[in-house]
Amino acid sequence: MPITHEVRVHPSSANLPRTEQLAWKLAEVATDPADLPGEVVDMVINRIIDNAAVAAASLLREPVVAARGQALAHPYHPGACVFGRSSELRVSPEWAAWANGVAVRELDFHDTYLAADYSHPGDNIPPILAVAQHTGADGAALVRGIATGYQLQVDLVTAISLHKHKIDHIAHLGPSAAAGIGTLLGLETTTIFHAIGQALHTTTATRQSRKGEISTWKAYAPAFAGKVAVEAVDRAMRGQSSPVPIYEGEDGVIAWLLDGPDASYQVNLPAPGEAKTGILRTYTKEHSAEYQSQALIDLARRLHRTHPELTDPANVESIVIHTSHHTHYVIGSGANDPQKYDPRATRETLDHSIPYIVAVALQDGDWHHERSYAPERAARPGTVELWRKITTAEDPEWTRRYHSEDPAEKAFGGRMEITLTDGRRLTEEIAMADAHPLGARPFARAQYIEKFRTLSDGVLEPAESARFLELVQRLPELTPEEVVGLTVAARSGLLGTVRNPKGLF
Repeated sequence: MPITHEVRVHPSSANLPRTEQLAWKLAEVATDPADLPGEVVDMVINRIIDNAAVAAASLLREPVVAARGQALAHPYHPGACVFGRSSELRVSPEWAAWANGVAVRELDFHDTYLAADYSHPGDNIPPILAVAQHTGADGAALVRGIATGYQLQVDLVTAISLHKHKIDHIAHLGPSAAAGIGTLLGLETTTIFHAIGQALHTTTATRQSRKGEISTWKAYAPAFAGKVAVEAVDRAMRGQSSPVPIYEGEDGVIAWLLDGPDASYQVNLPAPGEAKTGILRTYTKEHSAEYQSQALIDLARRLHRTHPELTDPANVESIVIHTSHHTHYVIGSGANDPQKYDPRATRETLDHSIPYIVAVALQDGDWHHERSYAPERAARPGTVELWRKITTAEDPEWTRRYHSEDPAEKAFGGRMEITLTDGRRLTEEIAMADAHPLGARPFARAQYIEKFRTLSDGVLEPAESARFLELVQRLPELTPEEVVGLTVAARSGLLGTVRNPKGLF
């Protein structure tokens, strides 16, 4: 059974022992050698496939091109691989983590875990994989490192809300990635402790990156946390220390950035010898959109088939989506962001607008990672008219289910109440996305592979796609040389079809 750790602020005069600090407890989990169940290993493989799929689909997008250009300006040996380029071309591992992190995050299309805070646990994989390739780690070590990253990400997100205080969710990612790298390398608890502290200290940014006019930085933010984690581990391995105590100090994160000096958090972590199964509590996306829209996209697609009259805005008086607090205030009308109703808004903004997403899914009966966000699609007059008739409202029951600890109750859906211009009213609801483990069509290995093949079609040569899939499914037995092959190279000439902007490097 997990152990509950009380985490609260302590004055400097208390001289809180390191062994009682949360960063130390996280480091102890990272150094615990508990065996991993086969289902955890299988899910690690699935998520590496998932990351490669969405990275392949994003290789020509501007943020990814820019990040790749920065990384390629830092060649290094032995180094790590950059998505899109040959595995023979290596860069310094922190820059590989940066470029690959942006590629994975750009389309908002990989896995998620939602609880007290938000997270995309797959963001742990690029920095841990980059360090594995650079240091010559084998597949078994890589699996252990990724399992740690996921476990600590899930445990922190379950216990500590960052968004409540407008702190971006990467503040949980820096520590989890640093700990995962520590597990990968078999570092001592003290070294991982300092790496966690440094990683947290340098990733406490505000949530403005996900508010109003959302910029390309949304994709860069988690990549930055991964890059910082690699650098933090490097410094800690050189004997450099961190701010102590980073969470509990009177001038620390909890006291000044979170719930304040009187706060108390209950953080559940695996007991010594307990398997790290946190990855099994996470879920991936079938659609390229913020996770809290996944189930509502599925519902809108269903309504497109069962009530085709809803595609014409002339037939619709209003649509009110009753949903959780988070959904209403982050991607719904409760955010009070006029940009969420602006057809000229950025893709990043539309991705966080449930009124836009539902309008397009209702009209098209589908969702596509490019077509559904195209400027001409967003500007279609009939879509704009329908879009502006859609609002959200917080429903206490959906908020309760969002935070439920019971997997069978935890849900991220909502209820649509539709009023038609002829006076009719329709009410439909959905709790789980179809692809959720408890949904109508849960994702398994076959679906991850299909997602990879769909998103990499036209990006990778068939032989490259087959090579990657064969290799990754043997992950636990891979040699260090084979771990280097856990990347994908774009088909010849593809990357040259876009301009690589020049910066400092």
